Amino acid sequence: MTKTEMTEPFLKRLRINTEIDEEDERAINSLPIATKRMANGELIASVGDRPTACCLVIDGFILRSKIVGTGQRQVLAFHQPGDVPDLQSLFLHIMDHDLTALGHCVLGFIPHGALRELIKRRPSVAQALWRETLTDAAIFREWICNIGQRDATSRVAHLVLELYARLKAIGRTDGLSFNFPATQTLFADAVGTSVVHMNRVVQELRNQRLLDFDRGRISILDEARLRKTADFDALYLHQDPSL
Repeated sequence: MTKTEMTEPFLKRLRINTEIDEEDERAINSLPIATKRMANGELIASVGDRPTACCLVIDGFILRSKIVGTGQRQVLAFHQPGDVPDLQSLFLHIMDHDLTALGHCVLGFIPHGALRELIKRRPSVAQALWRETLTDAAIFREWICNIGQRDATSRVAHLVLELYARLKAIGRTDGLSFNFPATQTLFADAVGTSVVHMNRVVQELRNQRLLDFDRGRISILDEARLRKTADFDALYLHQDPSL
């Protein structure tokens, strides 16, 4: 895999909402990146770890989660190509949650020292990374609203539309369909419901001809109605430099 192939989804994501120039892109492409293929369920980083490199998702998906005192897992985020889910480890040195491979994925590990040097030399890249971190915070806020105030059907519809909007922005959708290898159990852990109720929600969305879930592929059947069901407004994704 060439360096350009490694950074392509990352650069696409940065270009969505930040002005970066050719020199910025060359600087990013000059970063030392060690690639690693990981299998479903493999731990990338866990609570208490002290990472020395940031993880770039090149292909596939990973999930951010935390185990509470009762042993139950709360999924905190799903990360997709172009995301750097542990960027905070540049400044918060101990992990307070887990990162796990979701399906087979390809990751790139960028040493902290190289990233720190880059953001010193290229302030526009530092600004782009800061904006990505703030967008992550906006997504976390929306997830709180999703779990706290929407019913289970709206929660699932909202999560699917978020995944779709972010994948579409980097050219990783096929019409209104996209690949996403999460099980109903993972969806339940993400939206705060039981697996049994999650199964009912999936059937309801299918019966209403809003969504179809088929072996790791999700298809949106009626986007307008799904948006209404989800109470979905993409503003919080900030996919525009003017926002």
